[in-house]
Amino acid sequence: MTPWSGGRYGDRAECLLAPNPGVMTLDGTNTWVLREPGAGPDQQRAVVIDPGPIEGGHLDRLVEETGAVGLVLLTHHHFDHSEVAVAFAEAKGCAVRAFDPAYCLGAEPVADGELLDVDGLALRVVETPGHTADSISLVLPAQKALLSGDMVLGRGTTVVAHPDGQLAPYFASIEKMRALVAAGEVESIWPAHGPVLEDAGAVLDHYLVHRRERLAQVETALRELGEPLTPELAEDDALPRRVVEVVYADVDESVWFAAELSVRAQLAYLASR
Repeated sequence: MTPWSGGRYGDRAECLLAPNPGVMTLDGTNTWVLREPGAGPDQQRAVVIDPGPIEGGHLDRLVEETGAVGLVLLTHHHFDHSEVAVAFAEAKGCAVRAFDPAYCLGAEPVADGELLDVDGLALRVVETPGHTADSISLVLPAQKALLSGDMVLGRGTTVVAHPDGQLAPYFASIEKMRALVAAGEVESIWPAHGPVLEDAGAVLDHYLVHRRERLAQVETALRELGEPLTPELAEDDALPRRVVEVVYADVDESVWFAAELSVRAQLAYLASR
């Protein structure tokens, strides 16, 4: 596995990798700095997406290296994306926008389909709940790229953590992304963790297949455990762990806590059908 360290992408993007690697964050949080080509970084303002956590002097690095910034955007509220957003925006004298108004500063929440323009840098907001209820993605038309937040990761698949994360909107969001690929608007995915994914269509197809396979495995595990799925059983505190021990038996136990969150979402989804 080749380590991911961020870097420049074309003439509009740079990924500044936060020093917070881990089981859930992979190599760390990708802070994307987007700027339309033209004047220098002190004149042409950037859009900074997911300024990330406080660890390892990441805030100081962002302040020093990003030049003029016109807007901070959050793909969702998790602290490894949003922790330094307000401090960074205040240092740069700009607003913070997110889908959840609680995470905005000096501006209104973003809306699905909204077109954003900062000194010629164009983005379109795509509401993509599933990983969290407030998850958004961003289309960068000039690069045919989709900045996916945590809905799609550079390695593996994302956690859908019940109750904030839910599978029905997750499936709908993945299909929404696939429609962007089919329409020729998106070719690559720039995730918030892990490397850039050049074949967006293949990745999204894999995500759907993988999640449906996991659902089938959960249903099989329930039968093996002798537990008929009822709406009440989906809220059983002990059942998700028992299912994880069956379905994720071949997975390192260090990630079982995350698997249990996804299993809770899977049980809720199955119980609602």
